[in-house]
Formats: sequence, C-alpha cells, structure tokens
Amino acid sequence: MTTHGGFEPVFCTIVPPHVLDKLAQAEDPALAGPARRTLQRDAFERTQRRLTTVIGASAVASVADGKPQRTIHDARHGTDLPGHKVRGEGDKPGKDATVNRAYAGLGATFELLLTAYQRDSIDGNGLPLDATVHYDRDYNNAFWNGEQMVFGDGDGEIFLDFTIPIDVIGHELVHGVTQYTANLTYFGQPGALNESVSDVFGALIKQYTLGQTAAEADWLIGAGLLAPRVTGVALRSMKEPGTAYDDDVLGKDPQPGTMDDFVRTGRDNGGVHINSGIPNHAFYLAATALGGHAWERAGQVWYDVLTGGELKEQAMFTDFATLTVKAARERFGDGEELDAVSKAWEQVGVRTL
Repeated sequence: MTTHGGFEPVFCTIVPPHVLDKLAQAEDPALAGPARRTLQRDAFERTQRRLTTVIGASAVASVADGKPQRTIHDARHGTDLPGHKVRGEGDKPGKDATVNRAYAGLGATFELLLTAYQRDSIDGNGLPLDATVHYDRDYNNAFWNGEQMVFGDGDGEIFLDFTIPIDVIGHELVHGVTQYTANLTYFGQPGALNESVSDVFGALIKQYTLGQTAAEADWLIGAGLLAPRVTGVALRSMKEPGTAYDDDVLGKDPQPGTMDDFVRTGRDNGGVHINSGIPNHAFYLAATALGGHAWERAGQVWYDVLTGGELKEQAMFTDFATLTVKAARERFGDGEELDAVSKAWEQVGVRTL
C-alpha cells in the first residue's frame, strides 16, 4: 500500500486523552474506573499500532466496483480483534441496534465519498470496511487502528454507545482517508489538521445523511454521545469551539476558535484534539458563508486539498489554508467560493501565503 509521503497509519480515538484523564481523577469509582481502563486499553492499542507499522499489516484485497463491502464483528466485550462476524454486506438487519448502526454508518461514509467526491471507499480503490462493536467492558472510546473501526459501548454514566452519532463513525473512517492520502503527521498542527479533517467530513456525512444545508446543521461532533448526567451537548462544536460541554466531572471544553487562543501543550500529541477547533471553525465559517449543502463547495475544496498531492505530512495551519485558497480558485475561479474561504481563515487568524 502506498500513500502520498509514505504509509504510516496511526491510532486515532474520538474521545481526547485530556477528557479521559479528567474522568480518571473523579472521586466516584463508577466514573474513574472505566476511564482508567479505557486509557490503559488505548495505550495498548497504540503500541500495537506501532508494532504493526514496523512489522507490516496483512494485505487487504480492494476491488474498485463502486459498491461497499462491509463486515461487522462483535467482540462480545472482549478485546480480540476483529471478533465474531455478525453481519456481512447485503445481510438483513438483526436485533442488535449497535450492529445495525455501525453497518449503516459505514455505508453512509462510503456513499458520501463516492457520490460527492467519486472516491471508491477510503483508499479510493474499494477497500473493504470492517468494524467491531461491543469492544471491551464500559469502554469509553471508538477508534480507527489503521485497518478497521472499533466501537465501545460506553460506561452509561458519561458516554453512551459510540455507534449512536453517525459523525463519530465518519470521523474515524476519514482518518483512513487521510492515511491513504496526505498522511498528516499526528502531532502538533499537522495532527490538529488530521483531527480537523475527520471532524469536517464526519460533519458532512451527518449532514448528507440528514439532507441538511449548512444553515440547518448543528455543527456538533458527537451529539447524542454524552449521557444525561453530563452538562454538555457533544464532544466538540465547529460553530462555537469551546462550548460543547462545561461539566463538573469533564471540565470545560478547551477548544479555541481562533489563533489568539492557540493552546501550547505536550499532552494529546501536542493538542491535536484541542487546536483542531481553529481549522474546524474556519470550515464552518466558509461553509455557512456559501450556504447550501456544505459538501458541495466548501467540502469539495477541503477534499481537493486532502487528496491533491501538495499537502505535506508536516503541514501547518498556514500551509493548509494557503492550499484551500488555491484549490478554491482552481475549481471555482475568482468568485464567492474564493472569497468565503479566504475570509474564513482571516477570521480565525490563520495567514494565507
């Protein structure tokens, strides 16, 4: 397998480490226990990902025929992957709602990529889409491990089933698209761009599935994931970074919306889940300025940059922003698309060259 800049899959989770760190310090063992176990499991899976990268993953046959090839497995609350096969492509829905949601989410991601961007699966060549549900016990995360999707059921106290928000499924699968294209380094600003691209297309998958315009969308990532006791609406907000939650246990959403509040930290791979709020907000501003369906113009510009071959693995915000301006001009000319993209980056304080 080859990608622009080399093949280096990474272990990517939807719940940021800083959220789990906060939970792990809770006085209530019902909250702290699952968070600690999730952090330990994530650390193990991250190490496994590095080993697989060194040793080499098993080859997966891809067939570019414009049709999804989905397989859902059930870990039965264990950690062996992929687990027991419970639904294959074309099989009828079963009684397990989690299995059915995972299957539908994989399909929705495949459909948006194919319909809007003529991309056949995440590798562009019909890569089969595999997922495992009911992973571990009270596992508070979902992740892409470079080869497949994995979903926890949540602890029921802070997080619910991770297949509930379709944008979480899309977000993680788009890490695979990035892996096969720009291969953005998972640290600092390149890592924040990696996370942001997944948020952007995760949001677009949800909007496409619901038939929403940019004005109708909520621009939340992970809405429906937080349990009723949590004071919050989602994991992140692209419309208003920093407002997704403000909870006694989770703390306050730390995402900045502009470069004025850029967070410098060595945690979370240099704040990849935190500073992603800045490019997220830029996309929101561009998409809402243009109106209509966000996947058609703003989304097309972002997709062109991600897959165009010019985005470097170590790209900074300025590099990405500059390429979006170039892509908007090349695809749409000197019109409202170029104006919307340029102004969006200006509003979040990111220079374009």
